[in-house]
Amino acid sequence: MNQAALVASAPLGPDRFEPANRRRLSGPALRSFAAIADLWGLSEQQRRLVLGYPSRSTYHNWMRLARAQAEVTLDVDSLTRLSALLGIHQALGVLFATQSEALAWLNGPHYAPLFGGQAPLELVTAGTLDGLLQVRRFLDAARGGLYMAPNGLDAGFAASTDQDLVWQ
Repeated sequence: MNQAALVASAPLGPDRFEPANRRRLSGPALRSFAAIADLWGLSEQQRRLVLGYPSRSTYHNWMRLARAQAEVTLDVDSLTRLSALLGIHQALGVLFATQSEALAWLNGPHYAPLFGGQAPLELVTAGTLDGLLQVRRFLDAARGGLYMAPNGLDAGFAASTDQDLVWQ
């Protein structure tokens, strides 16, 4: 099972807050985060802000343990932040045909009221859980056809007509 699938398979009930479940998810979530942060070109400061601004020593210890496949247990807030970031990354992969297009959207100015002309990445790295969740919700809505123009693949899609329906 890949790291993203392991994180996505977290139980939905209150048991997800149990230390054993957080421990099971923390290492894979941190390794996935490191790969995404590298891809996005995040600085150490931005990475720490995404994680809820742990101290530098805590951040480096988490990453060292995760890279070594050692046990690490993040708090619920940090795991929630990582879940939001994984969702943002996944939505970008669905909405854009290439990584360069996704990165251009993430780093470029956006004039939806949520962003007010700022790059979405600024909200992602603002240090608030709310900022991460707002970008995630925006992209999830875009995946559903709201807020953004369709991508190239969807733009050329012809709607079904009554003649396309076959009754048996």
